[in-house]
Amino acid sequence: MKIYPIEAGHFKLDGGAMFGVVPKTLWTRTNPADAHNMIDIAARCMLIEDGNRLILIDTGMGDKQSDKFYSYYHLWGDYSIDSSLAFYGFHRDDITDVFMTHLHFDHCGGSVQWNKDRTGYEPAFKNATFWSNEDHWKWATQPNRRERASFLKENILPMQESGQLRYVSREGNVFQETSELGFGIFFADGHTDKQMIPHITYQDKTIVFMADLLPTAGHLPLPFVMGYDTRPLLTLDEKELFLNTAADKGYYLWLEHDAHNPIITVQHTEKGVRLKDTFTLQEIL
Repeated sequence: MKIYPIEAGHFKLDGGAMFGVVPKTLWTRTNPADAHNMIDIAARCMLIEDGNRLILIDTGMGDKQSDKFYSYYHLWGDYSIDSSLAFYGFHRDDITDVFMTHLHFDHCGGSVQWNKDRTGYEPAFKNATFWSNEDHWKWATQPNRRERASFLKENILPMQESGQLRYVSREGNVFQETSELGFGIFFADGHTDKQMIPHITYQDKTIVFMADLLPTAGHLPLPFVMGYDTRPLLTLDEKELFLNTAADKGYYLWLEHDAHNPIITVQHTEKGVRLKDTFTLQEIL
C-alpha cells in the first residue's frame, strides 16, 4: 500500500463560523485571521494505492460553480486535483473508487464536473465507484434547512444517475473495523448525519482521515466546535471518545482542513487531550 496527499485547493472560511462560541482571542492563537476575519483552510484529500485499486478520499470543492460562489471562499494557491494526481503519475481516469466522508460541497464538489457541452453534469471520475452510506445519502438529498446550502444537488445526484454510486455496508453503530474499501470507519453524527471517518492501517501506523470531526489542530479542545455542526453537543461526545482513543493508541491524524499542520499526534494532559507532535507528510509517508 502507498498513500499520497492530493491537494484539491486552498480557500478561506470565517473564523467565527469555524470555532462557534469560542472567543476570537482564543482561537486566533492557533488559527490567525486576516483583516476580514477569514482563516486559512485546506482541502487535503488522500489517495490510497492498494493493489489494483486507487481510492481517493474526498475531492474538494471542484471548479464548476460560479465566480460569485467562489468569491465567498477566497480561493488561494495553485493546487488542484489534476495537478496533484499528475505529480504522482496518475490521472482522473485511473481512480477506481471515490470515498466521500460526507456530501458537503467542500468535500464532494470535485466528484462531479460539467459535461463536454456544458449542458449538464457528469461524474469527474468516469471509471470510479462513488461511496457514501445510505443514511447520509438520504440526509443529503432531503436536506434540512440548516444544511441545504452545503448539499448542492449538482454535486450529488449525478453520481447516482450515472449508476456509479454504492453504499458502504454498516455493521454496528459507531465503529466498524473493515469496509468494502479495506479500512475501518468511525461514524460520527455531530457535524452531519453519518459522516464517515476512515482509519487506514499503513505500515506500523493507524492514519485517521479526520474530515470535519477535527478540522484543524486548533480544534483539539473539546468545546472548540464549528458553528456548522448540526448537533454540537453530540460532537463534544464524539470528539471526547475519539481523541481519548487516539491518544491511547497513538493514531496519526490526517487533517483535511488544516492548511499548515498536515498530520498530528495527540496526548493526554491535565487539560485533556492536546497536541503532541506535528509532522510533514514526507515524514510519515
